Amino acid sequence: MAATKAVKRDVFVWEGTDKRGNKVKGESPGNSINMVKAELRRQGVIPSKVKKKPKALFESKQKITPKDIAVFSRQLATMMSSGVPLVQSFDIVGRGHENPSMQELILTIKADIEGGSSLAEALKKHPLYFDELYCNLVSAGEQAGILEDLLHKIATYKEKVETLKAKIKKALTYPIAVLVVAFIVTAILMIFVIPMFEELFESFGGELPAFTQIVVNMSRVFQEYWWAIFGSIFGVGYGFYEAKRRSRSFSHFLDRVLLKAPVIGELMTKATIARFARTLSTMFAAGVPLVETMESVAGAAGNVVYADAILKMRDDIATGQQLQLAMKQTNLFPHMVIQMVAIGEESGALDKMLGKVADFYEEEVDNLVDNLSSLMEPMIMAFLGVVIGGLVVAMYLPIFKMGSVV
Repeated sequence: MAATKAVKRDVFVWEGTDKRGNKVKGESPGNSINMVKAELRRQGVIPSKVKKKPKALFESKQKITPKDIAVFSRQLATMMSSGVPLVQSFDIVGRGHENPSMQELILTIKADIEGGSSLAEALKKHPLYFDELYCNLVSAGEQAGILEDLLHKIATYKEKVETLKAKIKKALTYPIAVLVVAFIVTAILMIFVIPMFEELFESFGGELPAFTQIVVNMSRVFQEYWWAIFGSIFGVGYGFYEAKRRSRSFSHFLDRVLLKAPVIGELMTKATIARFARTLSTMFAAGVPLVETMESVAGAAGNVVYADAILKMRDDIATGQQLQLAMKQTNLFPHMVIQMVAIGEESGALDKMLGKVADFYEEEVDNLVDNLSSLMEPMIMAFLGVVIGGLVVAMYLPIFKMGSVV
């Protein structure tokens, strides 16, 4: 069932007096001035002035990040565990949030709950921020009467997932950033610096060393076709991004290649298994049936190869097969993971065993990222030394040659 599209709510500024006769003022989201006035009266405020907040000419709306959702989940869980009612928890968390966009989202959900919607129904109106997994867990908590416990599990899950994503980004961003900087520096040398040396060499006369001549020729290509080189790099990058986003077959091919790549493949495999175990553990502990859980787990896997395998596992489990056997048939899960799942199924503690698997692989990812960073630093320094140092040597070879002749 498609999620209902959220109605855009305006922000109104107001002034009035509270129950003690003190003057108060503030801001509230709403669909109309009358609705805002009614809400203020319900809160014990007699409004004297309510008007729509003017928008800035060049308004730059702050984005809502997954980290914002993780923090919100933990705050809401903490408030409810302290005995604060749901609507009041939303009000406190929303008005205290530093991100205006997040504040607006929270207060909008609060208004839906006040209008009679359940928390799960209110969250489903915002699928961009609350995915099917999140909403299913909340719905299970509401139905079982353990919403507070489920909110804590959701908060822990979101925090673990975001930490894992940050580690992977750390491992991949550093070398990519260095390569980009190296290319820009090389391009600047090729376009602006080497032509100066070329003029100097022409004044010397004679034949240039082969290495220097190659660099000079490359510099001429950069000077004449710099727009094509930069355009091609941008075009290839954009085309790669669009192909991965739009083509499932290309995403499948790319994910399969990444899983088999040296070092990176090990990192991706362990990170995917950690996400699989953490998601399945959280949903199973919430009381969601295993077959229903698998679709959400596939969506959270982060790798098309594993996502397809998990959906195949779901079909096998639906026919009565055990989870451990379904995992074994995919040939994607290590023997240790399958054995832990087998023990969990036999002992009736599958969620705890999966949690231990997730903890183990999250720690493995952490160690791998640290080792990868330590390994990459000297390799990157050596790469930069060869590229930049090679260009410098090429430019000074003719001068060294002249010195030997003299």
